[in-house]
Amino acid sequence: MKYTWEEFARKMGIEVERLENKEARELKKFVNELIAPTHCQFCQGLDLSIENPVHHPSYELTPACNHDCIFCYSNVAVKLGKAPKPGYYGWENPKAITISQYGEPLLSPRIVEVNKMLRKRFPEARLDLQTNGSLLTEELWQKLDFDLVMISLDAASRKKHKMITNADTFDKVVNALKIVGADKSVRSIVRTIFMPGINDEDIPKIAELAASLGIDEMMLQPLTIHKLNEERLRRAGLDFERAESIRELLKVAIEAKKYIDVRISGCLLVQLKRMDALTLYNVYKVSREVAPLVKRKKLDEIEKVIHKLAL
Repeated sequence: MKYTWEEFARKMGIEVERLENKEARELKKFVNELIAPTHCQFCQGLDLSIENPVHHPSYELTPACNHDCIFCYSNVAVKLGKAPKPGYYGWENPKAITISQYGEPLLSPRIVEVNKMLRKRFPEARLDLQTNGSLLTEELWQKLDFDLVMISLDAASRKKHKMITNADTFDKVVNALKIVGADKSVRSIVRTIFMPGINDEDIPKIAELAASLGIDEMMLQPLTIHKLNEERLRRAGLDFERAESIRELLKVAIEAKKYIDVRISGCLLVQLKRMDALTLYNVYKVSREVAPLVKRKKLDEIEKVIHKLAL
């Protein structure tokens, strides 16, 4: 005769509640109360009925970047010759478009032009800017028109930020958070990668700093380890096992939640919500990939329309 684990526990004289520790129940409660990041809304990854979901569309401006982050998938794509060429990747009627998922878009002299043309071509779409923030000035901000801005910050000090990014731009990034946080017409987000052994102690401090500058939300993402970055991460002190532990990710998110509206990647969150407390407590995420790839088609006709609008 087959028993459920609850029935088996009771036959062994063990109350079911004893099989769940307090921390597991707290993690489950925390996950149940979480909502998907604003940026993830409209993404196919939130729909578990889609077999091979893709991110919502993006407009790629350049694979170049003024940072050289130890974890970055974009520089891996460049080294492997897999970085997308500039252009629109998506479909005809998007609900959201990101500028951009590869490289630093503010390096491109076309950023203002493309921003305006996408607004004209897709007036109903949410426009998201994903940037490291180091090049965002008040003057440039006044020329831009976005609904959501994600600024990457993975350290709470200048020294550690320089170690992670290989660029001495911490103060400029903090200033960008201040500029965006003061503009309540946009949804402002600090985007932080969980790298235990490197920045786990920094994350609550980043949350507190961002909140003090008026930032609306923290998007906390698990680390994806690409082979070309593995040695750099090891030298920096990454705890590879903890980097794949969902429990460790959630514990840091709970601490950061004391200061700001913390959310974790939507495509991961929908999976976690299906798990019971014990599974959630013990589950690990496979974090290793070889090459990042864009799974959306490049629509050159959209690029032609944008050029016409610019004339």
